[in-house]
Amino acid sequence: MPAMAESEIDYGVLLQRGLRSVVRVVLERTVRDGLPGEHHFYLSLRTDHPGTQVPPFLRQRFPEEITVVLQHQFDDLVVDDEGFAVTLRFDGQPARIVVAWEAVVAFFDPTAEFGLRFDLPALAGAAAPASLAPAGGDEQDGAKVLSFGRPRDRRGGE
Repeated sequence: MPAMAESEIDYGVLLQRGLRSVVRVVLERTVRDGLPGEHHFYLSLRTDHPGTQVPPFLRQRFPEEITVVLQHQFDDLVVDDEGFAVTLRFDGQPARIVVAWEAVVAFFDPTAEFGLRFDLPALAGAAAPASLAPAGGDEQDGAKVLSFGRPRDRRGGE
C-alpha cells in the first residue's frame, strides 16, 4: 500500500466535522425528546455563510454573526445532513433560520458547562463572540470550553 502524503489528510477538517456531529446529535435528541431538565443551548452562527438563511431584518441587525438560544421559545426544529432549521422569536416576531453545519461557530450548554468553538477557514479572521470566548484561558465561569482551530504545520516551524 503506497504511503499517503501528509497533505492528503486534512485532520483539522475531519476533527471539526466530527465535533459538529456532537451538536447534530444533541439537536436530534432535542427534536425527538425535547430539552432535558434545565438544559438549553447557545449557538453562534455565521449569518454571512452561504448555507445560512435568515430573514432580511435579522441579516441587517446581524450581518456576520448571531448567537441564538434554544430554550423556551423555539418551534419546528428540523435537523438533517446539511444542517438545521428552527423558528425563533426576535422582539416577539417569529423568524425561521436555516443553518448549514459549517456555519456553526460555537455551541454552549450552560447546564452541562460544556462548549465547543469551531474554526471556519474562509472566515478564520472573525472574532469569537464575547459571550462564548474565554478571556485568556479554556474555562469561563467554571465552564469547560473546547476550542479547535486549524493545526499548525510542524514541518517547517510555526
